[in-house]
Amino acid sequence: MNTNKPLRDVVAVVTGASRGAGKGIALALGAQGATVYVTGRSLQEGDAPLPGTIAGTAEAVTQAGGRGIAVACDHARDADVQALFERVKAEQGKLDILVNNATFLHDKLTDKGGFWTKPLALVDILDVGLRSAYVASWYAAPLMVEQQNGLIAFTSSFGASCYMHGPAYGAQKVGVDKFAKDMAVDLKAHNVAAVSIWMGMLRTERTRRVMDAEPDKYAGFWEIAETPEFTGHLIGRLYRDDARAEKSGQVLIGAELAQEYGLSDEGRQPPSHRPMLGSPAQAHPAIVE
Repeated sequence: MNTNKPLRDVVAVVTGASRGAGKGIALALGAQGATVYVTGRSLQEGDAPLPGTIAGTAEAVTQAGGRGIAVACDHARDADVQALFERVKAEQGKLDILVNNATFLHDKLTDKGGFWTKPLALVDILDVGLRSAYVASWYAAPLMVEQQNGLIAFTSSFGASCYMHGPAYGAQKVGVDKFAKDMAVDLKAHNVAAVSIWMGMLRTERTRRVMDAEPDKYAGFWEIAETPEFTGHLIGRLYRDDARAEKSGQVLIGAELAQEYGLSDEGRQPPSHRPMLGSPAQAHPAIVE
């Protein structure tokens, strides 16, 4: 496997990268030398309840060794997404990696109670999180097909298997997993891979806030949580894997992929939560045209 080559010639788009997982993935790709388009709605601090902006992430990508380019994009607006990929094509002439990470996460997501007791707006994750990932992939695919190379990655979680944060969250995770499976079929002949990666609990500002609110419930989890950069390093390794096509269409547990690649997370080996939270459902080989 040729997984350690730098990404100096690679152009990536990471959606929803003002903070959290998206920011970490963008930084990790930048540290490997990639040019990374960073998308999101946070233009200045205070635009969102949590800290982080697209310009801040882009600057950090450049400081990490890559080239960060901030693009204001509301992934609920198809016109914004179209403009994003038109810009990438005009400026770079290609696209190698798309990371579909933009996701609407309501502040009440982790509240206890039945789904009907929480705001109806929680279902908006099926717009920005599910539909938005399809739209971004729809615009990215022609660029990758034209060059006969590329990787589309979806960030997902064990919520696709077990009950986690309610039915809307679970449906979004199952949905992006299915996108990866089916897009892989369409893209197979064009040397473009599609995968969904189950991340573990992440060391983000949002997670820290949730844990601080219920310290007894989450005791010990911060110590085993993954850094947001971890998944980005995995995606970079996967892109450079000569056997990348063999993984296309799969739902991958990030911690297990890291073991395969011999990749650690700040010197730690994050555990797979498969025994506790369940296993990915892989695609049936049948294809009905």
